Amino acid sequence: MTARKRILKYIESKGISKYRFYKDIALSNGYLDKEGNIGSDICEKISYQYQDLNLEWLITGKGSMLKSNDTPKGYDWKSEDFNKVLEPKMTMYKLKTDYFGIDKQLIPYYEIEATAGLNTLFDNQNTQVPLDYISIPNAPKCDGALSIRGDSMYPILKAGDIICYKIIKEFQDIRPGEMYVLDIEDNSDRYLTVKYIQRSDISDEYFKLVSQNINHQPKEEHKSHIKALAIVKVSIRYNTIS
Repeated sequence: MTARKRILKYIESKGISKYRFYKDIALSNGYLDKEGNIGSDICEKISYQYQDLNLEWLITGKGSMLKSNDTPKGYDWKSEDFNKVLEPKMTMYKLKTDYFGIDKQLIPYYEIEATAGLNTLFDNQNTQVPLDYISIPNAPKCDGALSIRGDSMYPILKAGDIICYKIIKEFQDIRPGEMYVLDIEDNSDRYLTVKYIQRSDISDEYFKLVSQNINHQPKEEHKSHIKALAIVKVSIRYNTIS
């Protein structure tokens, strides 16, 4: 059985359609119906998107289809077994500085308009289909990426810039002085914003949200108004659009 056939077996067992698989991995329709094996870049995307899939089984057919608690994480991308299933057109030249580990990070990029807020996106991120993936050399661990709006953090960030974030689940994990993207619901108003979070001058039940743009005044926000937040780990700017 080829690796493509094993993928078909996996997605059938999970109730995943071919169309959904193609969307998740950014592949053209009909990819799984073709002959031949799969390349390292496809293996990498699959291992990132479907983390319960046993990569050794996918590549070699050995072991069980799904990871078990005692299954070692990762797979040696430089092993002989792995090289046997690479696309015939690919040639791998191994150097001491080569890095083909499955831990190489592909950050999913989401369209926030397609969700009902950060909390919905974060809660459903395992099933939300990203628009694309971002790979940044030596980037810190990130849960996702999205484009920002507004000018509250200008000139550090401007509308259209992409931020890569790490989800924060507990207020106690917030580090005052760092930059965060927040989903705020204040009475009937709900909005997304990027701010520095500082300790409040009012009480421990508040945070002070501070902008980089001097035209935006700091605001004391009650913690109950913050429905979701994530620390900004990386920002990407387009200097031109063509």
